[in-house]
Amino acid sequence: MQPPSTLRRFQPATVWVAVFLLTLVPHTPLCAQPGSALGRMQSADLLARFFAPDSRPLRGYRALRTLTASTRGGKMTASMTAWTSLDPEKGFQFQVVSEEGSAIIRKKVLLAALQAEQAAVGSNERDQAALTEANYEFLAMSAVPINLVKVDVRPRRKHVMLVDGALFLEAESADLVRIEGELSRRPSLWTRNVRILREYARIDGVHVPVAMSSTASVLLVGASTFSMTYKYSEINGIATGPRDFPSLDELQAERVTAAVIRRTADVERSR
Repeated sequence: MQPPSTLRRFQPATVWVAVFLLTLVPHTPLCAQPGSALGRMQSADLLARFFAPDSRPLRGYRALRTLTASTRGGKMTASMTAWTSLDPEKGFQFQVVSEEGSAIIRKKVLLAALQAEQAAVGSNERDQAALTEANYEFLAMSAVPINLVKVDVRPRRKHVMLVDGALFLEAESADLVRIEGELSRRPSLWTRNVRILREYARIDGVHVPVAMSSTASVLLVGASTFSMTYKYSEINGIATGPRDFPSLDELQAERVTAAVIRRTADVERSR
């Protein structure tokens, strides 16, 4: 009997769904020196605001997504562009606009990722992957540049939907900026060292995912990657206009500028 296809065993779709299902939660200010550990009261306050209901939750959107994937150390690649939308009544829908590259990657990775998301919306998988105390232990917290707080998290059980790593929250708003780490359980025996990075931001006051990427080592085929970016044209029924969202470095620069402006204003008021 021939062994099953290693590429078929590679499941970036499963990896992506694991990250997509991590729920966002949010809000208010916190001060700490970069590199310092947070005190118990500060940590409890930050988590309380992180878990508090968002005053402007994401209920629906329309976004143009670009998905890319590669395997065999980059020798096989593919990309896909698709309009995606989430509606309270219609659920998640997508329409492929363009695609190129390896047919097997387009079908078994990129298209599979969109189909997996469509199946996951409204299912109990969301609860299994949620950033809650039922699923995770929230451990050490420390301030890191720029105006962020790193929160180490550890899954309470090994599950393909849970990430062993860290959250990065905005110190003042408690908004989730990014999550990174390794899946606590491999998607398959063929897939190892699955690392995840997912980034979030507020667009027009609504907290949304803006980019994600994953890397994995797959037996016999080597390093494999998957990434996706969003261009939102509508959020919660309000047009935003298609646009590229700033990179993480640009977002950090904006936070530094905002912090300088606030400190200058505080100094002026104290005079």
